[in-house]
Amino acid sequence: MKYFHSFACFIISLLFSISCQAQEFSKYEKEIYTEGKDTLAYRILMPENFDPAKKYPVLFFLHGSGERGSDNSSQLTHGGNLFLKSEVRKNFPAIIIFPQCAQSSYWSNVIIAPTGSNERFDFQKGGKPTKSMHALLGLVNQTLKKPYVNLNQVYVGGLSMGGMGTYEILRRKPKTFAAAFSICGGDNVANVEKYKNVPLWIFHGSKDDVVNPAFSKSIANQLKIIGKEVKFTVYPEANHNSWDSAFAEPELLAWLFSHQKNPDRFFLQK
Repeated sequence: MKYFHSFACFIISLLFSISCQAQEFSKYEKEIYTEGKDTLAYRILMPENFDPAKKYPVLFFLHGSGERGSDNSSQLTHGGNLFLKSEVRKNFPAIIIFPQCAQSSYWSNVIIAPTGSNERFDFQKGGKPTKSMHALLGLVNQTLKKPYVNLNQVYVGGLSMGGMGTYEILRRKPKTFAAAFSICGGDNVANVEKYKNVPLWIFHGSKDDVVNPAFSKSIANQLKIIGKEVKFTVYPEANHNSWDSAFAEPELLAWLFSHQKNPDRFFLQK
């Protein structure tokens, strides 16, 4: 009976926590981008005391493969709480956008082949964007036409598949973003030349058995070789989930939002 009571309390506490999280996530407004054949669900969090007469930074956050779908909710699972923290909203008033990749698509132009219990990622150089990436490019362009967006402070970041997508969108729109971060992602090192001028903070767990940390290392090394700005943080004991540690970095958002680009470098790219 004592065990049953403890278990019941645990379930009630868990349900309460889920309910509270759902209420908090409701602050992210549900939206759908549509243009031509492109459709992309996304959630958007506006700054507190939003004033349309002001200009705000905007951050696009790309989720991992496990959060793909069409519920327009799952993409908030990892990272959604970070931008709801009162100190974050106070210190970094920005527009936060979480798009959701379709279940049948991928952010990155990569060939994935299963090899035993893990997956092998064959990142492509160039090539056409995936269906979801094509829609994301359109969403970015649409967002940046808003009068209240600061075009000198546009950022992107993501984890796992979203980390891969971060590199992908950087090479497709290298003059759009002021800075970016990628957590446990990867890319073809030949693509680095495309986004070499975008300041990057790269994170990876050294024990990651899903996405090889060598991918992140090769990108960081290439950027260092050509003398470009890059921060590379490795968590020695982390497996694939290195995002919790990355989100806990006290300087992450301060570093990200401190970067601004020259307005002369900006133009919309499709």
